[in-house]
Amino acid sequence: RLELRCERDGGAGAELRLDAHPTLSVSRAALLPPPGGPGDPAGQALPVENRPFTSYGSALHISLPQPPRAGQMLTLLIDYEAGEGPGVCWLAPEQTAGKQKPYMYTQGQAVLNRSFFPCFDTPSVKFTYSATVKVPEGFTAVMSATSWEKQKDNTFVFKMSQPIPSYLIALVVGDIVSADVGPRSRVWAEPCLIEAAKKEYDGVIEEFLVVGEKLFGPYVWGRYDILFMPPSFPFGGMENPCLTFVTPCLLAGDRSLADVIIHEISHSWFGNLVTNASWGEFWLNEGFTMYAQRRISTEVYGLPYTCLEAATGRALLRQHMDATGEDHPLNKLRVVIEPGLWGINPDDTYNETPYEKGYCFVSYLAHLVGDQSKFDAFLQAYVNRFKFQSITADDTLAFFLEYFPELKKKGVDSIPGFEFDRWLNTPGWPPYLPDLSPGQQLMKPAEELAELWAADGLNVEAIEAVDITGWRTYQLVYFLDQVLQKSPLPEGNVERLSKMYPKISKAQNAELRLRWCQIVLKNNLEAEYSKVKDFLHSQGKQKYTLPLYRAMWGGSEATRALAMETFSATAPQLHVNVQNYVKKILGLQVAE
Repeated sequence: RLELRCERDGGAGAELRLDAHPTLSVSRAALLPPPGGPGDPAGQALPVENRPFTSYGSALHISLPQPPRAGQMLTLLIDYEAGEGPGVCWLAPEQTAGKQKPYMYTQGQAVLNRSFFPCFDTPSVKFTYSATVKVPEGFTAVMSATSWEKQKDNTFVFKMSQPIPSYLIALVVGDIVSADVGPRSRVWAEPCLIEAAKKEYDGVIEEFLVVGEKLFGPYVWGRYDILFMPPSFPFGGMENPCLTFVTPCLLAGDRSLADVIIHEISHSWFGNLVTNASWGEFWLNEGFTMYAQRRISTEVYGLPYTCLEAATGRALLRQHMDATGEDHPLNKLRVVIEPGLWGINPDDTYNETPYEKGYCFVSYLAHLVGDQSKFDAFLQAYVNRFKFQSITADDTLAFFLEYFPELKKKGVDSIPGFEFDRWLNTPGWPPYLPDLSPGQQLMKPAEELAELWAADGLNVEAIEAVDITGWRTYQLVYFLDQVLQKSPLPEGNVERLSKMYPKISKAQNAELRLRWCQIVLKNNLEAEYSKVKDFLHSQGKQKYTLPLYRAMWGGSEATRALAMETFSATAPQLHVNVQNYVKKILGLQVAE
């Protein structure tokens, strides 16, 4: 049921167009009488037609009895069936952690929720919602909503009282249970994971929320709960309001991957509260969120560790730009997404640029201000000014110059080489890089150790003198990134490295496993190919899965065979988008 208000006269004539999907079958559309007014409670039936629109959706054309007037309220009832589309994911029991019961979840970002329900599927429109969900016995439903109530007959009622864009509506139904981990937080997971989830996140979430509120203003969503998804979930996290979805890869057992949680928490202000009006300016969501994440991390973990984490982010941006070519059109902050049948699918624009180049641009704005506390105050004012709205980069930058009139007078938007326009519209490496030198105290030892391992004759004495037992995850990740860059290593070195650091080569931590698998492949270490296979069997996160298939496909006959064998065994447990991306890498036919 859609409650609509006509914004202005004569815009669309007597027709309403909604985003939908070919897999969505509509049986009836009706105009309901005004609440409490006269008329048939079943409503007046309206002609409805689902027409082709883009490669990733269709347009639902609904004919209204007459053109609505500005300010007029309309209530529309649409009876439909959905479930086959890309936004609704059905998992067989073997794709879950418990392997006993099936599971379903929805993933809306960027343009998938139109296959879950007819809507205005654009981040430029925000609305409140409510839902009543009836599920079979033995299952629980949860949604991205401010209130959640279980009624009789296994029926759950949800309300989201704050306006949000369509992509943030999310539903999960599965055999899931919860445990409290803070005054406004609980973790949700399958029963077999709940203990691990509680142990990993007990007490830490509140600490991150408090720091976020201190920096960016009140947390407006009430609860902040985390749902640990089945292993096939394709993302690290999805910032659905009140209920972040995360990969079970975050259950590292040592609290070392909490930066992903900090990232999703940061979206509570940047993305969910202040939202990009178009997917072509995704950096407004992600660049600001990376900046906010690193501000919180600096407060919680200190500057050196945060700079180290940012350096691994910069390395990912470097890898991405080397792979695509710097001047690739996706490597600018403002991406042109043409509407229509042959336009770009916003989901295919997903890459490191809006995150890490966006982070560099926000850091550049902070650098122009030159005072951290003043820039923090600006961020808080920015959130307050645009909360519950969807905005463009022009809005953001105009507000920045208005907030700092002395910078506007100086013309900081057009400093040669650093023009705001260049940041937005020119592809390539960021013109400004924030100073990460405080991370040197952690990076230098990692770089030196990698040098030692890349040498022709190993200096075993020097290697044994370096104690890595105290290194935290990102220091190890940084070390492995250096080793990967220097790979293939001289004959025999990788085998020695594997034996010497079981903490790395036998790691359960997904970030370490990814890097170790990449090193194994780059060095043709056939004895450990099974680790690559095991890792790809254990999870289906896009960020871990695609680089490994690329590495296998770009390698030897043996690694290509490994890729084919692994994919044919794991394809059914992967998200359909990830299956298609892997098929592209392996040169297989992608079903439209």
